[in-house]
Amino acid sequence: MKAILVEKIGGELKCKDHHLREPKEDQVLIDVKYAGVNFPDTLIVEGKYQFQPELPFSPGGEVSGVVKEVGAGVGSLKVGDRVVSGTSWGGFAEQAMGFACNTHKLPEGVGFKESAAVLMTHGTVFHALKDRGHLQKGETLVVLGASGGVGVAAIQLGKAFGAQVIACASSTEKLEFCKKIGADHTFLYEEETIKKGIKELTNGKGADVIFDPVGGRYTEQAFRAIAPMGRYLIIGFAAGQVPAIPMNLPLLKSASLVGVFWGNFFRNYPNENQENVRQILNLLKNEVIHPHIDVVLPLTEATKALKYLKDRKVMGKVLLEIQ
Repeated sequence: MKAILVEKIGGELKCKDHHLREPKEDQVLIDVKYAGVNFPDTLIVEGKYQFQPELPFSPGGEVSGVVKEVGAGVGSLKVGDRVVSGTSWGGFAEQAMGFACNTHKLPEGVGFKESAAVLMTHGTVFHALKDRGHLQKGETLVVLGASGGVGVAAIQLGKAFGAQVIACASSTEKLEFCKKIGADHTFLYEEETIKKGIKELTNGKGADVIFDPVGGRYTEQAFRAIAPMGRYLIIGFAAGQVPAIPMNLPLLKSASLVGVFWGNFFRNYPNENQENVRQILNLLKNEVIHPHIDVVLPLTEATKALKYLKDRKVMGKVLLEIQ
């Protein structure tokens, strides 16, 4: 089979023949139709992610496709099942190995294309808002980096949870896009401080929940705009800098800094994750959420797809189509 391989950290990605072993216990081998492209993929090829697979490896943390083989102990899936699956890596390939605990049958009417656009982004966000942020109907949710993959998911799921959603992004074009997909308010955080903007949009109260996949210089200003008893969700650091916050701020605000790592969640709480994904797929089937797919590229253009993400040009999701 063909796969996009990382043979050297930071080196050129190559599309080459690659052989996968048979699935081990609690694994499934999948004939891939689409692979989602996500920000962690840009990090793992540079050796900057939380974990690092042995070389050579293929990036790609989520795929949709058809089960080809199942490993020992896998009772919930069978050959021929249409699925979406979390792989951590290995998804930029014609075949990929998925975790059985994070491989989910597609409901009737849900296709390969749209399902490949929701597992990692919407799975992360659903876990963040429900399990970590405890977002309640009527609360205010602020989304930083709102036009990216997880940002779009946060806007859509925030509205599904019944929240007022404020989308923050770095250009008027991105904010217009956020408004179209459901944000109640938008804020251009390059023109004035985030603190001032959020305070004004919440009539001085501040945000109940802040969803931050960006990090860097925006984090402290955003945290200063959180409401008393608010929850600040730390998703990632797309800005490239891990911020430091004065620890007196959570104390004075009676607010919480909350880490969100979906990879840890689906590995250690598989039943809870499966229920979350079941709800996400039902929302997708019932057209409550509509993944915005910005670009679909062939497998051979994986480098272009990753650069598109890294350059922050994407609005929504990027997919690779596997022929």
